[in-house]
Amino acid sequence: MSEIRLYHNPRCSKSRQALSLLEQQGHTPTVILYLETPPDAATLKAIIRSLGLASALQLVRHKEPEYQMAGLTPHSTDAEVIAAMVRFPKLIERPIAVLGKRAVIGRPPENVLELL
Repeated sequence: MSEIRLYHNPRCSKSRQALSLLEQQGHTPTVILYLETPPDAATLKAIIRSLGLASALQLVRHKEPEYQMAGLTPHSTDAEVIAAMVRFPKLIERPIAVLGKRAVIGRPPENVLELL
């Protein structure tokens, strides 16, 4: 079985809960502190595909100040959004659990159990 990767922010309660749920099920995911080590554009594109999202904007935290700083709008292209997420990783919704070619956003945290 492939290894679970968890794009994690330890300051986020939902992210901590998702990690705890995975560990309670006997899994030790590879934790990626995405604010310290942001994913590149190719990785973000792969995650968006794995999540089955129609638009990169669906992976963005719209209420973060960085949304305005990046000049994003509801009409921004996927390329613009992905570039903004690379530049401002705080924009990336969290947590994201990835297993093989499948991924889920851990909101609510129990969503991560769908990968098991």
